[in-house]
Order: sequence, then structure tokens, then C-alpha cells
Amino acid sequence: MLVGIHQLHYLPWLRYVEKIARCDAFVVLDNIQYNKNGWQNRNRIKSAQGPQLLSVPVFARNQQRLDEVRIDSSRNWGKKHWRSLEQSYAKAPFFDAYRVFLKEAYARDWKTLNDLNRHMLGEYLRLLGIETPIHYASDLDAPGEATERLVNLIHAVGGDAYYSGAYALEAYLDERELDAAGIGLVLQQWESPEYPQLHGAYEPDLSIVDLMMNCGSASLQVLMGARV
Repeated sequence: MLVGIHQLHYLPWLRYVEKIARCDAFVVLDNIQYNKNGWQNRNRIKSAQGPQLLSVPVFARNQQRLDEVRIDSSRNWGKKHWRSLEQSYAKAPFFDAYRVFLKEAYARDWKTLNDLNRHMLGEYLRLLGIETPIHYASDLDAPGEATERLVNLIHAVGGDAYYSGAYALEAYLDERELDAAGIGLVLQQWESPEYPQLHGAYEPDLSIVDLMMNCGSASLQVLMGARV
């Protein structure tokens, strides 16, 4: 059984969602260290001016766990993000199909970053028709660090193969440790698909929202047909 593992992201990008759809089970790391320079609270959409970064303002201390990060609601970020999405995609072919979900999500008073991201991830997967079982690391008994923890998480959900980005081999992944644990390694060989977009020349590696707004019910087919 092929298992993917990744930290919880805001407005996840296409590569992230392809990983979920390709796997038999997916583990969301919701209790690892928060990374202020990562994608846990930000991602890119496409506006009339080009790629636009949307960031959720948070209160976060150095080395704070992701499940402890609270949202700074005083910044009125939800209204601003919804306005940016509305301005960027109001003329997209499938804007009306997702307008209600997004508008309601941004109208809610979210207290924690995890609560926001868990809710939105679940809705994206439902709307895309992705049925991969989702497990959260905070619900699993899987201690350890780096590859040791990945092995324990994969075993915890009954997996015997790990679907990983190729970069992980350089950053932290010990292939020998996976092999010793009886876990096969499958590298994600994927490129961002080219699909119809608003606002000029094609821009790769945007949030899943961009693909959904432009391709609607065909989004999953576009995403999964992009293997190289």
C-alpha cells in the first residue's frame, strides 16, 4: 500500500494534491514544527498582475509546533483573501461552482491555522472527488525523527511503500532505513500540467484553487494526466 506524508498546507499547490490522489493512504503532519518560510500558511494564486502570494497572518514563536499556531484575526485576513480570489477568478469558467464554499470558509472566525487548513483540505478533496483516506499524525502513535518517524507513520496506517518528492533524498530521507523496515520508495515524477488559465501566459505550480476555477470537474483528470 502506497503512503504519502506531508505537512498541512494552506491553499495547497498542485504537486501536493497529486501526491494525495496517487496514494492509497495519506498522512498529514499536523504537529511538526512550524516553518515561517514554508507553505503552511501561504500559497500562490494568479491575479491580473500575475502570481499573487496569499499569507494567513499568525502568532508563532520560534520552534513552535504547528498545532499550537494561532491566527491573527485582527488583520481581517479572511476578507482580504476572499476579495483577492473574487477579483482574480470572478470571470473563470467555474468560479460559481466554488464561490459558496470559499466565501463561507473565509467568513468564519478561525482560531488556529490547523483548523483552517484541515477544513479547506477536506473540502478540496471532496470537490475534486479524491477518496484517498486521510490520517493525521497527531492521531497516530508514531514517535521518532526524520526517516524513523516516516517509517513509524507508514507502518501505523498499514503501508509498505512511500511516495516521496525526489528532493527528500537530499534533504532528510534515508533510503537504507526505509529498506531495512521493508518499505519501498516511489519518487514523485511529476510536472505541473499546462491547462487554460486567466490573465495571460501559463504559470505553473499555483494553488489547487487556480486549477479548479479554470477546469472544474475535469481538474482531477488534468492533475493525474501530468505524469512524465
